[in-house]
Amino acid sequence: MKKVFRYVTAALPLALLLPLAAQTNPKEEGITRDQANQILDELRQIRQLLEKQNKPAGPPEPNKAKLNMTGAEMLGSKNAPLTMVEFTDYQCPFCQRFHTTVFNELKKNYIDTGKVRFYSRDLPLDSMHPNAMRAAEAARCAADQGQFWALRDIMGGNPGKLDLDSLIADAAGLKMNTASFRSCVESDKYKQAIQSDVLEAMKIGADGTPTFVIGRSTTDGVDGEVVVGAMPYEAFDKKLKSLSQ
Repeated sequence: MKKVFRYVTAALPLALLLPLAAQTNPKEEGITRDQANQILDELRQIRQLLEKQNKPAGPPEPNKAKLNMTGAEMLGSKNAPLTMVEFTDYQCPFCQRFHTTVFNELKKNYIDTGKVRFYSRDLPLDSMHPNAMRAAEAARCAADQGQFWALRDIMGGNPGKLDLDSLIADAAGLKMNTASFRSCVESDKYKQAIQSDVLEAMKIGADGTPTFVIGRSTTDGVDGEVVVGAMPYEAFDKKLKSLSQ
């Protein structure tokens, strides 16, 4: 592109370069007709490039995801037309915010009314949250005794109390068999299943917790949009209402 500027003044606005170059008399400038055409062509390329760079960026396209939820813990009606999946880290303060400020409203208005079925998946960020993996295992061990959602509710509101002693005390409060519960948690029985959840979350572009997939229910899961972050209730409400139309 350097030779272009042998024939034009670099300080001129680009919008003026093409008309000026078009008026150039090749004989007066000592260049051939082919050289003049080449200059014009290069100027057009420069203008097109700058126009593309200066074009206002629109909103990013949302990530889409299809998930098979077979075997995952579900709350609500299996026949609900919409599905919401949460990838959670029980030690994450943003997950706590969602759990304590949004989840109950969603449950009352959408899950309990049969409009939405809600699934829980695991995304423990154990490099930052040393108790997150233990909590994920504890929730699954609680499921063995029919207390998944009850323990999940306790842990979701208390991310600072996920040490083993606290979890066993919570299990006792729920009338669980604490010996079986402790043995299950300490055995890493569900570690591989939790890691499979983490890998699936990474595949759909989950780069933080909580991450949600919200969309229309399918026979075995959901076909929807990936949403990252603990948004306010109004944002989830708007999204779910748009899907209901």
